[in-house]
Amino acid sequence: MQAGFKDRRAAWVAGSVHIPPEQLCGPLSPNSARMGNFIIQKRKARMSDEFSRIVGIDVSKARLDIFFNGESWSVLNAWDSISKLAVKLIELQPKLIIVESTGGLERAILAEFSSLGLPVALVNPRRVREFAKAIGLLAKTDKVDARLLARFGEAVKPEPTKMPSIEEQHLSALMTRRRQVVEMLTIEKNHLCSTHPVTQDSVTKIISILQQELIELNDQISEYIDQLPDFKKKGEILCSTPGIGKVTSAILLSDLPELGSIDRKKIASLVGVAPFNNDSGHFRGKRRIKGGRPTVRTVLYMATLSAIKSNPIIRPFYKQLLLKGKVKKVAIVACMRKLLTYLNAMIRDSRSWKPSLS
Repeated sequence: MQAGFKDRRAAWVAGSVHIPPEQLCGPLSPNSARMGNFIIQKRKARMSDEFSRIVGIDVSKARLDIFFNGESWSVLNAWDSISKLAVKLIELQPKLIIVESTGGLERAILAEFSSLGLPVALVNPRRVREFAKAIGLLAKTDKVDARLLARFGEAVKPEPTKMPSIEEQHLSALMTRRRQVVEMLTIEKNHLCSTHPVTQDSVTKIISILQQELIELNDQISEYIDQLPDFKKKGEILCSTPGIGKVTSAILLSDLPELGSIDRKKIASLVGVAPFNNDSGHFRGKRRIKGGRPTVRTVLYMATLSAIKSNPIIRPFYKQLLLKGKVKKVAIVACMRKLLTYLNAMIRDSRSWKPSLS
């Protein structure tokens, strides 16, 4: 073994030796130790007091796992059980009820609890899972998840979720079904390119059925929007914008009900077109977009591509960004954000598109 390596090894061993706190800061006095214990216990008591008033509910297809005030129990995921649970929670008077978004299984809980005035917050499961990793909780069961949701609610304190109206739920269901049909149609068209000649007739038949279903859904969505004065007015305002069509307008109405009710920074963050910093010390990283609502961002992207060609405000703005040396993708995202800002202001002020809006 070389001498230099031995020296480095000796230095590493010496650096890894544990040094008692008394050698660093001096011996702890009895008074300081008692004061530290008092502060810690006071914090624990305060956390326990808030934690006891937050309910965590883990939703699965068959049952609901509930955690409240240190107790866990489960009920069936059925209307009768949900109604009884709501009555019990009204008696307990929780500060907040935390429920994860589970692809639709949570809708009955939201509808029932919101109608009774219970404060329920629908949270993103990804954020909850990242929170679990941050606190070192690696186990995952329904019972553990219910407790985790309550702890997440105590730490993050999310705002109660505003329940969409019956009309918004109806339109959202129609748009979701339309999205499913479009996805199935894309899959079958891809099959047509690679399928065996024996099965081509079957694929062609399914494509024809799905195309007809898509036409009927589009008509049904248009008729439903026209029946509701508020939706009809907002749809006309959105469609007055160069680059925005009926499909884009319907998706914005169903998947972005906050449009026109919050400021431009919040709406950009909600959709996922707000750039986030990536800086550390002297390092200045690239700004990137992340999160948001993918369905809204997708249609906004396609609408922006159209607006770049025909919109009298977005088109010169895009060219100006390119002249400044911006990458095309970066310029498109900036145009998406600008177009969204205009749409938000138009819905807020109830006025149609005018080039003078700039």
